[in-house]
Amino acid sequence: MTQTTSANDPSEFGNASEVLILLRIGAEMSIKSRRTRTNFLRRLTRNIRDALGSAGIQHELDIGWSRIQVRARTPGALDVLGRVFGISSFSPIEGVVAADLEQIVGEGERLFQDRVAGRSFAVRARRTGQHPFSSQDVQVALGAALARHADRVDLTNPEVTVHVEVRDREAHLFAERIPGAGGLPLGVEGRAVTLLSGGYDSAVASWLLLKRGVSQDYVFCNLGGDAYERSVAQVAKVLADDWSYGDQPRLHVVDFGPVLDDLRARSKPAYWQVVLKRLMYRAASTIGEELGAHAIITGEAVGQVSSQTLPNLRAIEPAASLPVFRPLLGFDKDEIIRHAARIGTAALSEQVKEYCAIAPGKPVTAASVQAVDAEERKLDLSILERAVESRKTLDLRALTPTDLVAPYLFTTQIPPDAVVIDCRTAAQHQIWHYPGSEHHDEWELLQNFRRLDKDRTYVLYCSHGIQSAYIAERMQRAGYEAYSFRGGVRELMRSTPTT
Repeated sequence: MTQTTSANDPSEFGNASEVLILLRIGAEMSIKSRRTRTNFLRRLTRNIRDALGSAGIQHELDIGWSRIQVRARTPGALDVLGRVFGISSFSPIEGVVAADLEQIVGEGERLFQDRVAGRSFAVRARRTGQHPFSSQDVQVALGAALARHADRVDLTNPEVTVHVEVRDREAHLFAERIPGAGGLPLGVEGRAVTLLSGGYDSAVASWLLLKRGVSQDYVFCNLGGDAYERSVAQVAKVLADDWSYGDQPRLHVVDFGPVLDDLRARSKPAYWQVVLKRLMYRAASTIGEELGAHAIITGEAVGQVSSQTLPNLRAIEPAASLPVFRPLLGFDKDEIIRHAARIGTAALSEQVKEYCAIAPGKPVTAASVQAVDAEERKLDLSILERAVESRKTLDLRALTPTDLVAPYLFTTQIPPDAVVIDCRTAAQHQIWHYPGSEHHDEWELLQNFRRLDKDRTYVLYCSHGIQSAYIAERMQRAGYEAYSFRGGVRELMRSTPTT
């Protein structure tokens, strides 16, 4: 075994309670060649260190060929390790004794006699090394000792399973076997870029390929302004913080406003959806090639929306210069939402507004490659090139909660179609208010904003911009595009033309 230690000071280890955890590597790793398995194990070790270190958990690792032991401070280690890809299962070790049959039986009976009382049980033993007893000897001897306390032995479907793993000079005893994330260690299968919209689908598609060892950056084609960017960044940060250990994913934010304006001005409305998706593929391809990515990942599922019929997918794909992976093609929406709940993105994705449905009337559902080519040739692709070149890039794991709130809350302009809301008192509103603004007392608005139309944009103002920022932040969390006017009513008065 190779002993490795975290960057934390190991001398502090004895000052707090510790937990010893046995990790089992993914089954697929065990069938790889020795060279590949060694590389995978090295990457898995790195990812485990990053996972525990990111959570501030002091730890030591003992690396074996098919098992890894983690000695860590509690709490939190079990939760973090459950989100590291490449681990098939893990068990908190409840007892450690010398590799001596008498000691194993004595400790096993002491630890588990109450747990098996009145219940069926089985003993499973695994042994590595040279010992004067076999695995079967352990199972028989410890089983006989526990049988005095239990209802019965049941080797087929026991209520309690006691495990003993004997490795060289030590024996580990435990009863819990917790499923891990499975898959392959993140990073062993290269890099891709994921087209991330913030909805359920693209986040789940990303997770499924993270599980297969594919590191990812995210490309977000922004059709909805700062509030939309914030929503997508929150979803991406869950994927980065909770599932991308050993990696440093980035979110590439491409302003698609000018691209969409050009699309609407030059092409037929029935083709807007498929051409828009083509332009997103082109943006992802350009960014992916810059990053050395091998593929593009999308959340498309056959037949879910008009752009995802088989003919339309066929017509869209030629725009990509990288292979397009669609891990959700055969998924139902309910299945996708269940996956999103497990991943931790469902609650956030539920609040994200739909911005991609841009086609009025009946969009084409069976476009030919030639027809979509013709529509795309009408566009000025230099607008897309400039949008990609001027994109914003966010280091997701470095973002703080403040980074995800403050930059997206404030505005210094009133969009032409925005609903402006005065959150001050009725008396203050009567003295002066922004032309056409609505008055809602701040408390009343906070309680009832969910009655407002989610398809509108809202700009809130108050005396200093503080209360309105709080309400706008709550509205954004609920999926509204809402902002607070920076500087409050005084700055709004300065920027308002007099009539």
